Amino acid sequence: MVVDNYGPGVPIGGGCFSGKDATKVDRSAAYMARRVAVDYLRKNNAKEVYCYLAYAIGYDQPLEATVIVDGVQQIVEGYDLSPRGIIEALDLKKPQYEQTARYGHFGHGFAWDK
Repeated sequence: MVVDNYGPGVPIGGGCFSGKDATKVDRSAAYMARRVAVDYLRKNNAKEVYCYLAYAIGYDQPLEATVIVDGVQQIVEGYDLSPRGIIEALDLKKPQYEQTARYGHFGHGFAWDK
């Protein structure tokens, strides 16, 4: 997942996108982390943004939700980061997964890239 999407310099906990529905945070939270990172990048006119979302089974909210914007760590605010909130915010019930499998998960006009 890392090399295919971001390159080897990005820390990631593992998991995969394909074969999982939007209720699985391996997929949906990775998309939301992209959305948050893109938003912070634009909002701060930043050079580099890392978004960290850490989830545990049985918890509705992430155990960690932080971004590092050009080396400065901040708490992520203003997003519903529950699985349900992510599904709604990114319209993940919409049939679009064939396109992600075919063309890639990022950079093709999906809601998490806007």
